[in-house]
Amino acid sequence: MTTKIAIFGVGLIGGSLALCFKGREGFSVVGHAHRPESAEKYVSRGVVDSATLLFEEAALDADFIFLCVPVGMLEDYLLRLSKLPLKKGCIITDVGSTKASIAVCASSLDLQDVHFIGGHPMAGSERSGVEAASSLLFENAYYVLTPPPGVPEEAYESLKALLVHTRAQIVRLDPQRHDEIVGAISHLPHIIAVALVNQVHGYDSDDSLYSTLAAGGFRDITRIASSEPVIWRDILLNNREVMLKLLKDWNEEVSSFVQLLENADGEGIEEAFKEANGFRGKLPERRKGMITPLFDLHIDVPDHPGIIGRIATELGDQGINLSNVQIIESREDVPGIMRLSFRQECDMERAKALLQRRDYTVYV
Repeated sequence: MTTKIAIFGVGLIGGSLALCFKGREGFSVVGHAHRPESAEKYVSRGVVDSATLLFEEAALDADFIFLCVPVGMLEDYLLRLSKLPLKKGCIITDVGSTKASIAVCASSLDLQDVHFIGGHPMAGSERSGVEAASSLLFENAYYVLTPPPGVPEEAYESLKALLVHTRAQIVRLDPQRHDEIVGAISHLPHIIAVALVNQVHGYDSDDSLYSTLAAGGFRDITRIASSEPVIWRDILLNNREVMLKLLKDWNEEVSSFVQLLENADGEGIEEAFKEANGFRGKLPERRKGMITPLFDLHIDVPDHPGIIGRIATELGDQGINLSNVQIIESREDVPGIMRLSFRQECDMERAKALLQRRDYTVYV
């Protein structure tokens, strides 16, 4: 018997899930598309087995339905599904980064022998769209499931068994607890990054030297400020109550630094950095998370014609994929600093070994 898996929203996350399931014996993956050209693309790229423009056709007879649409659209999709004669025992799940509101919505609907289990794969990419989809996206990442009270344990175990094919580590959480934790480790950092960039932008309006000197480290620590505005509008409004509390706590942390500086409390400042260093040093380094890690190398290179192409060619000849190349500084009297970015840690490590063998000075 074939297990039908329907994917609504075949982008980075939905497409990557589809690739984890497609081609496995007994699975049929159907993608829902809004435009004919999108449906054709999903199939031609081998992401899904078939694609349809009809909402009902994608959902009917499905054993699993994945809602991989923006957070602001999840409740509308769930409401539409609740009005269809879905297959008995069908499991609906989502991939949104907030879980409490969709759990409340699901509990208010009469799903008629259909089970909703919230989901959140905590992995991403600096790229977007189905073109960036990869069956490796979730490998070594946490995948949170938030089954509401009353969902049969066999339904939860069935979804968990399916998600084994993502090679992610499944974590079971209460929806509200999920939102509090993810709010702190992902949503709050995005707000801080946006606020910091806008603060510096304000200074730059009067003195353009701020933006001139803000390359390198400043760009790295604030890169999440470039996240998609509409998506983050919906996420933050959806998690509004949690974020208000977190921001009040953050203001207290900032106020404590204000007091340390006002009192010229060097010992207190040192202690704050020691505490942060200690906790950060215990955080796992090799597991994927909400904020996509950077895998960068920095190389001292002379300002010679063709040097960038030569390095890129050496890496390409060894099958090492580069994500981005940037020259941070290049003047006549100092070596240029080239930053090489990679999407995979293994590519970064291979590049480091290769370039060191070529006698380049490499910094991680």
